[in-house]
Amino acid sequence: VQLQASGGGLVQTGGSLRLSCGVSGRTRSYYTMGWFRQAPGKEREFVASDTWGGGPTSYADSVKGRFTISRDNFANTVFLQLNSLKPEDTAVYYCAGSPRPWKATMTRDNEYEYWGQGTQVTVSS
Repeated sequence: VQLQASGGGLVQTGGSLRLSCGVSGRTRSYYTMGWFRQAPGKEREFVASDTWGGGPTSYADSVKGRFTISRDNFANTVFLQLNSLKPEDTAVYYCAGSPRPWKATMTRDNEYEYWGQGTQVTVSS
């Protein structure tokens, strides 16, 4: 499975962005898809996860109510809608995939086997 993230950019506080993650290769409906982010000088952290075939979702507390993960299976794309952005959301955002069935507890990056190259999101104050 290959992933390619895009859609990052520079936005003002309160603005919105939609990140996309193109998925190629063989996938299964139970695969877990996730988004992580890494700010300068910090460890990579979990943002959101979903099941490739649709189902429950999970979000980090810091983004609940502002970010939404979704997918378009026909277009083989996973999205992350970022609303009400804050300067602390500034980071490189990565999409990730796992052949393991989704669990709400899958928040560690070592649980995901497939990674995109990252896309930069910068929120100005």
